[in-house]
Amino acid sequence: MNIETTVAEMAKAAGQGARALARCSSVQKNSALNRIAEKLIENKAEIQAQNAKDVDEARNQGLSAAMIDRLTITDKVLSAMADGLKDVAALEDPVGSMDGTWVRPNGLAVSRMRIPLGVIGIIYESRPNVTIDAAGLCIKSGNAVILRGGSESLHSNQILAETVAAGLAESGLPETAVSFISVRDREAVNALLSQDAYVDLIIPRGGEGLIRFVAENSKIPVLKHYKGVCHVYVDASAEPAMAMEICMNAKVQRPGVCNAMETLLVHQDAAQTFLPEMARQFGQAGVELRGCEKTRQILPDIAAATEADWPEEYLDLILAVKTVESMDEALAHIAAYSSQHTEAVVTSHYQRAHRFLQEADSSVVLVNASTRFNDGGQLGLGAEMGISTSKLHAFGPMGLRELTTTKFVVLGTGQIRT
Repeated sequence: MNIETTVAEMAKAAGQGARALARCSSVQKNSALNRIAEKLIENKAEIQAQNAKDVDEARNQGLSAAMIDRLTITDKVLSAMADGLKDVAALEDPVGSMDGTWVRPNGLAVSRMRIPLGVIGIIYESRPNVTIDAAGLCIKSGNAVILRGGSESLHSNQILAETVAAGLAESGLPETAVSFISVRDREAVNALLSQDAYVDLIIPRGGEGLIRFVAENSKIPVLKHYKGVCHVYVDASAEPAMAMEICMNAKVQRPGVCNAMETLLVHQDAAQTFLPEMARQFGQAGVELRGCEKTRQILPDIAAATEADWPEEYLDLILAVKTVESMDEALAHIAAYSSQHTEAVVTSHYQRAHRFLQEADSSVVLVNASTRFNDGGQLGLGAEMGISTSKLHAFGPMGLRELTTTKFVVLGTGQIRT
C-alpha cells in the first residue's frame, strides 16, 4: 500500500473514530486521559529508550543545543506530559454546553451548542510533547487527530502514539481517534493535506518554511501556528530591576521556544542606564547581542544588527536590540516585524500600558510580565494544541474551547413558517 492510500485509509478511520468519540461522555474521556497519563509513567523506560535514538541522531546531525533541548524527554518532561493530561481531564468539557439561548416571537427557543470540529491534522516539528498535548486536548474536546511529527523525533512520537492508543483501548474508546503517520517521506504531508473529504482542519506547528508549505498546498482549512518573533519594549518609566528580570527570563530561560523574546526595544531615555547592565547580564548568560546604530553607541562592542535580524526567530541565545525614540516608534517596529505571536511592555505608566494593550496586534499582549507566559498551561487552559497566529477562528493558545465550534439548536412546539 503506497503512502497516499495509507494516509487516506487513516483519515477515513479517523472520521469514524471522531463520530464514536463525539458520543462519549466526559466521564469516559476523563477516564481515558488519566489512564494514558498512568501509562506514560509505566512505559517510561521504553519511551526514553526510543527518545535516546532521536537525540543521538540529532547530535550526529549537528542540531543546536536548543533544538536538542526541545527534543529530549527527561523525567521532568515525561511527568509534565502526564500532569498535562490530568489537568485536561480536570477541565470543564465544552462539548454539549450552550452558548446563550433566546426565544423568538413565535416561541422558538434558539441556542448555540458547542460541538467538536471533527478530524484535526497536526503537522509539527521537534517537540515530542506535542504528541501528548494534541492527543489529550483532542480526546477531551471530542475530536479525532492525525499526528505527523518531524523526522527528527520519529521514534519518540511513535512510542508516545502507541502509548496513547493502548490507553484508549483499555478505556473502551476508539483507538482510531488518535493516529500517527510513522513515515519520514514528505509525501505523507502532501497526502494528508489532500484529505479534505475526511479532515476538517490542519494545524501546522514549526518553522516558517513548514507553515508556508502547508498553507500553500492544503486543500483543508489551515490554522497557522506561525513563528514567534516576540518583542519586549522597555518604556522610559520602567522599573529597571523588574525590566532586567523580565528580559532575562524572556530570552534566557528557554531560548528555543516560540514565546522567547527575539527583539528588545528600549526607550532612549532609559537606554543609557538600562542597556549596559542588561548587556552585562546577557553576556554572563551567553547571549549574543546585535544592535541598531543608537544601541551600539551605548554598547560599542556588540555586533551591528542588519535588516535581516528584525524579523528573525533565532530560537537561540541571540537577541536583536533597538533603541527607540518613543512608544510610537516601538509600536511601529512591532507592526512591521511582529509575527503576531507575543508582545510585552515594561512600564510604570498606566496610559502607556493601556495604549500598548490596545495597539500591539498579537495573540497575547502582556504588561510587566515575561513573554514566556504565552502558553496554554500558564494561562489556565491546560495543555495547548498550539498558539494560533491566525484570527479565524482562534487567536492565541488553543485550548479545549478553541477546538470546538457551535451549531444552532432550535426547539419548537409545532411552529411552521408562513
